Amino acid sequence: MPTSGQWVAFALASLVFIQVPGPSLLFTLGRALTVGRGDALLSVLGNGLGLISQSILVAVGLGAVTATSAPAYTVLKIVGAGYVVWLGIQSIRHRADARGELFEGGRAPEGGTRALLTGYIVGTTNPKTVLFFVSFLPHFTDTTAPVGPQIALLGLGFGAMAVASDGMWAILFGKLRSWFAREPRRLDRLGMVGGLMMIGMGGILAAT
Repeated sequence: MPTSGQWVAFALASLVFIQVPGPSLLFTLGRALTVGRGDALLSVLGNGLGLISQSILVAVGLGAVTATSAPAYTVLKIVGAGYVVWLGIQSIRHRADARGELFEGGRAPEGGTRALLTGYIVGTTNPKTVLFFVSFLPHFTDTTAPVGPQIALLGLGFGAMAVASDGMWAILFGKLRSWFAREPRRLDRLGMVGGLMMIGMGGILAAT
């Protein structure tokens, strides 16, 4: 298993990586602005589960294949980017629906299962973390022990840290959404901004 020193180094590297603006963070901010705090937090949880799934796949060798195969990497990148862009377009198209739900006291624009699944899809199709796991996780493992289980365990730790960090961002921006929602036009503009953020994030993901 990783030593205590390796865990500390891994935690520091992971925290830096998580805070750098990228697909997961921009996705979190866009979701908090468009669907509200509750669904955004569920999306954060789903995203974390997706990251953990990636680490498990890396542990069994799929990550190495993705990193060394240009076609596989391209497919993963395009699928993830396209899905996020689609989410952004939907947010812009239905921004008035979100306002209606909020002021009529109805349910959030998305259900819990759908919000969780949305985050999971984004987490599993994020090539940035695949390459991070493939490139860095082996450096924090004990080579005298089986590497696969250690990578899976490190991925679990990374997912937990990502959920905690992105969750705080979701809460903060969820509160900003409530402030904007006091005026209907603010919420419409908010839906537009959140949708554009997700479209931009999809473009960044595709270009990375």
